[in-house]
Amino acid sequence: MKMVVSGGGTGGHIYPALALVEALQSRDPQAEILYVGSQRGLEKGIVTKKGLKFEALKIQGFRRKLFSLYNFETVHLFLKSVRQSKQILRSFQPDVVVGTGGYVSGAVLYAAAKLGIPTVIHEQNSVVGWTNKFLSRYVDKIAIAFDEARSQFPVNKVVFTGNPRAQQVANVRSDFKWSQLGLHDQQPTVLIFGGSQGALKLNQASVAALPAFKTKAYQVVFVTGKGRYDDVMQQVDASEIGKNVKILPYINNMPEVLPKVALIVGRAGATSLAEITALGIPSILVPSPYVTADHQTKNAMSLVKNRAAILETETDLSGKSLVTKIDLLMDDEPRRAAMAQNARGLGVVDAADRLLAVCDAAIANHQVHNN
Repeated sequence: MKMVVSGGGTGGHIYPALALVEALQSRDPQAEILYVGSQRGLEKGIVTKKGLKFEALKIQGFRRKLFSLYNFETVHLFLKSVRQSKQILRSFQPDVVVGTGGYVSGAVLYAAAKLGIPTVIHEQNSVVGWTNKFLSRYVDKIAIAFDEARSQFPVNKVVFTGNPRAQQVANVRSDFKWSQLGLHDQQPTVLIFGGSQGALKLNQASVAALPAFKTKAYQVVFVTGKGRYDDVMQQVDASEIGKNVKILPYINNMPEVLPKVALIVGRAGATSLAEITALGIPSILVPSPYVTADHQTKNAMSLVKNRAAILETETDLSGKSLVTKIDLLMDDEPRRAAMAQNARGLGVVDAADRLLAVCDAAIANHQVHNN
């Protein structure tokens, strides 16, 4: 199979795309793959490290002020990117083009649809993003990770697959030990993680909670985010950091670490929830209030209503509330076990294979119509 994949801007769009690529390479080692991303997003650095072919487009998103010079430039860049995408697609001749979100996928998938190439988009969130809403009129198939997204698309195109990242994480075999971080391997461990860039309010609450964590029977790994580590460490009195607490800027091998976590406290982004449910990890979710249509809260509620997580809003979050909620679960192992089982029941550990099947169906449909 020859596949073009496009998704960019954030890890939430990039990692599901890479999980799909990994599944395709496992199924077909001879598969040819081209990743088309944006010049300004995170994808170039991440994708090229995987050894994949990469093409970059100069593109940007719209701003809220509709009539502005910036938005006129956005339209110009989109049309230019569509033309460039058509050139790339004609040269590569893919069997299918898959978009996982971000502005760059809008140009690539639109171009592919206009060229009559089979097209599939994947929506990771419960609330559909602008790009996928636009593309839904043109693409052949739409894969979703939350059933709540189904009603926001043309119903005849939608297939529930889950998030491919879940399959990737579920297949990791970990030999990680907490002793590698100077902690105890047999002690239950809480991971506090607000994403690669960190979450300011969650960091503030965690710093305030450090004196209380020092006295607990459980361990805490507090990941600040790369750009916030120095600020956090300036706020912290070294005497407040117990031997059962480790503060880190980032964890590079997160898929190996997660299976060893007893409880996770973090955001409710689509990729994070795919990992949590695939591995069956109880969670305290603190949705970001700064995302489009408050979609993280809606994502989180899919776990909360199934008793796989508890919710804490940023408005209510403090050091005291954080400790109280962590203690509530860490002092109740049977409840954590039930939450783990409920989370695992929501995980789709063959999500990448399901998405590949959707791609196969899109190709087959085109072959039927063209014969």
